[in-house]
Amino acid sequence: MLNVGRLCVKIAGRDAGSKCVIVEITDNNFVVIDGNVKRKRCSISHLEPLKDSIDLEKGASHEDIIAAFKKQGIFSEKKKVRRKEKPVAEKKEKAKK
Repeated sequence: MLNVGRLCVKIAGRDAGSKCVIVEITDNNFVVIDGNVKRKRCSISHLEPLKDSIDLEKGASHEDIIAAFKKQGIFSEKKKVRRKEKPVAEKKEKAKK
């Protein structure tokens, strides 16, 4: 069931709920994923395979995967949330004696 090009949803970790595609199968327990997540090695127990798949070659580039995602309408740009900068405390000048 898990093969190169299979669409999946991450069900665990920081990217839970994000769609991805399998790029490489490293061994029985791990695969390399890419898509709406950063390209990384992932345990297959953290993935929920979908019925759809994309025609990809093993080790396809990130640009190829994004183009295929946009073609199917499932790519979403993630915007980085900027944290507000903490106000810098003003230094109190010591009175010279």
